[in-house]
Amino acid sequence: MKNLLLAVLAAIGIAAPVYASVGPRPAPDATGIETPRDRPFRGAIQLKVDATDTVHKIFRVHETIPVQKPGAMVLLYPQWETGSHSATQEVAPLAGLEIKAGARRLDWQRDPVNPFAFRLDVPAGVKQLNIEFQFLPALYGPKLISPHMLTLPWHKVALYPAGWFIRNIAVQAELALPKDFQYATSLETERAAANRITFKQANFEDLADAPVYAGLHYKRIDLTSAPAIPVRLNLFGDSDAALDLPAEWLARLKQMVVAVPQLFRSQHYRHFDFLMSMSDVMQSGGGYEHQESTEINVSAGYAHNPAEQMFLANLIVHEFAHSWNGRTRQPADLWSPNLNLPMRGSLLWVYEGQTEFWADVMASRLGMRTVQQGLDALAETASLMSERKGRLWKSLQDSTIDALYMPGKQANWRDWQRREDYYPEGVMLWLDVDMLLRELSGDKKSLADFAAVFFGAGQNSRTISTYTFDDVCKTLNRIVAYNWADYFTKRLHTHDDTHLLDGLKRGGYRLVYTDQPSEFFVQHEADLGGADLSTSLGVVVGRSGAVKSVAWDGPAFRAGISIGARLLTVGKQPYSDEALKQAIRSAAASRQAIELTFAADGAEHAVGIEYFGSLRYPMLERIPGTVERLSQLLGKME
Repeated sequence: MKNLLLAVLAAIGIAAPVYASVGPRPAPDATGIETPRDRPFRGAIQLKVDATDTVHKIFRVHETIPVQKPGAMVLLYPQWETGSHSATQEVAPLAGLEIKAGARRLDWQRDPVNPFAFRLDVPAGVKQLNIEFQFLPALYGPKLISPHMLTLPWHKVALYPAGWFIRNIAVQAELALPKDFQYATSLETERAAANRITFKQANFEDLADAPVYAGLHYKRIDLTSAPAIPVRLNLFGDSDAALDLPAEWLARLKQMVVAVPQLFRSQHYRHFDFLMSMSDVMQSGGGYEHQESTEINVSAGYAHNPAEQMFLANLIVHEFAHSWNGRTRQPADLWSPNLNLPMRGSLLWVYEGQTEFWADVMASRLGMRTVQQGLDALAETASLMSERKGRLWKSLQDSTIDALYMPGKQANWRDWQRREDYYPEGVMLWLDVDMLLRELSGDKKSLADFAAVFFGAGQNSRTISTYTFDDVCKTLNRIVAYNWADYFTKRLHTHDDTHLLDGLKRGGYRLVYTDQPSEFFVQHEADLGGADLSTSLGVVVGRSGAVKSVAWDGPAFRAGISIGARLLTVGKQPYSDEALKQAIRSAAASRQAIELTFAADGAEHAVGIEYFGSLRYPMLERIPGTVERLSQLLGKME
């Protein structure tokens, strides 16, 4: 029968299909979703969010979307988040979706391939869709809502129609807050009555870039005074006491909001709001960038912990600097016309790497860290990158793709997997660029000259502009002529550390190790939550002897200790951090293996680790006879 069919097809001039194998064929792809176009959108979305249910921690959403034409329509729930440069938004918390045309309920179908897309047919004559759903945030781990505080990222509580650049979709947002909650956001308020706030109309792109923080314990501090552009520090805490930042720290923040715009020679925002949570209940330990605001999330004890303030100083500067590098000026392949098309991060070594460089530099210049603490911070970064064995297989350029697949995922062997190294290795790269500019120009030019041109000229506007690899190289050539394209290409694609520490050397320093930790390293361990012996024994040990990380192919690795093990004894003593450090010192003197017992996989094990070196903590040491540029870079501003 098969041969007869083939003969018939041949007789009527139809070629038989050619297959390489026998078996099932894939089902046809689902119908495509309309590509966003830069065109007008008639009317404005009305978005009302009720955030009053702090008991069940539920956001209730009512949304009205103007219909542009009858027929097939796709509504999108944002998937890609600008703060992670990745598709980290989850659609599972969206529940109870109901779409109506007047009183008539419309059927919808979730796209079988893209669960963030909802398909429906709009009857003729329908002018608007009335939509209701709930957003159900996680109840465990870092929270978005508690009885005392909430964070509202608008992109988690809104749908929008496919087919438009979101900057062309107008939105009128309204928010109902719990009783006695106060709020802060970069959105401008149209009116506020009791606990209900109506915001001035904004486009969807700006709305998604303007989260709201709210809470019972709130303090607002003006960091500028007229006639300067308003910059406000909005503090939200678990208690009123958590908000009492020391006066000297506030003075440094006030200096920062003047110094950073001066560095970038521009001031594009209409006003700027720091949104700062100081909580052990809400999310902590990080930040998110926006054009006219920034999120900073720290612990409840931050205001009363000078060491934590010093250690996280670069976080505050980093997120503020992103308003220039990342939001107003964006890598061309990272920018997307909506929040459901892929972002590409080939220039994250500029976006994140150079921003982190300026964060470290400005933290010292502003007195948030001493020059020595700034040097010690660079030493820790240099050491971290020097120990990156994963460079053998994974280049810095390849690590820029990490944002597409690593956020929210475990990276247990980070020194081998190289998770998001465009941050710390980016610091070392841009440090060398700065030092090379100084060297080539006889110390007349520096990376500050690049920043003034790249982020400054013509940028006193909220209009977003993009840049490419060529733009970076061309601007550097305007500062000092050099083969910058070749320079970056070699360093981005290398698999060795030949040039890793060039910036330190040009600055007059080298990385060395000592048996005593610096003040900065002690706070690094506090932030890490463990004793960091990764450059000696090759292990980080947390509470009760829990092994938090193991250096790839290091002494502990080779002895059979892995992540998740729990150290029980050191020699004949019960485990303690000090006992382990003393055992390292003794082994260096006696050349006897370090005896440990540990529990792992339901059994106890005894090992001897043959490490005979000393404790090793990073520091920078002056190279005699060289030009001293590094401490000048970090020197306190007048």
